[in-house]
Amino acid sequence: MLFRRVFFLTNAIFWTVFLGIIIIVSGPADFRGHFVGWITRVYSKILLASSGVKHRVVGLDRLDRNSHYIFASNHESAFDIPLIFGGLPFYIVSIAKKELKKIPIFGWAMVAARHIFINRYNRTKARESLEQAKASLDHNPRSVIIFPEGTRSEDGEIHQFKQGGLAIAIDLGMDVVPLAVCGTRDVLAKRSFALRSGEVELRVGAPISVVQWKEHQKSEFAETVRECVVAMKRDWASERVVSSLEALT
Repeated sequence: MLFRRVFFLTNAIFWTVFLGIIIIVSGPADFRGHFVGWITRVYSKILLASSGVKHRVVGLDRLDRNSHYIFASNHESAFDIPLIFGGLPFYIVSIAKKELKKIPIFGWAMVAARHIFINRYNRTKARESLEQAKASLDHNPRSVIIFPEGTRSEDGEIHQFKQGGLAIAIDLGMDVVPLAVCGTRDVLAKRSFALRSGEVELRVGAPISVVQWKEHQKSEFAETVRECVVAMKRDWASERVVSSLEALT
């Protein structure tokens, strides 16, 4: 157990520095972001492989590989990040808290890869950041991952989805894809570096067209997306119970 944790942490540090520097150097010249997007997926797959955690992605057949989406996910653990970026075959950037920009190498690489940063504690600046994000996505289309809960869940429950990031999808006419990360809290809890063995799963929902939501309250749309995520997480939990019972018989 200790060896696996050390092995994972060593790989995480080494590849963060090595590939992070490559992104920092190449990012400014990679105008469309395809190269840094590929590097990010490689980095995430390395973390998944070195963790020893079993993982799978369900529902990818629902997506068009040539399209761009707003992916909206629940947030259980730091392990959500490699699971999503490694599991989805898209060039994805995140809407992240601005504090991450200050992290040496990792934060600088995020800036070079054109991730979108917001000030969560200043509503005016947060709105300005979202407006800049819309302009950036309109100029250079790419997929975006958002965690509408705003932060990692303390209790594993899926809490209220905030409207801000989802409003970008409506304004740009981008389909929203609900994602359910399942089991990540069990392998890497919040504020913990103790990686545990286990199985995790990323469930991909059907894309939701935003066209019909333009005349509705954004809060209604946010709740609809949340309900899709909750349903997928509930199905996963139910299937685990059934599998456990079958294993006992």
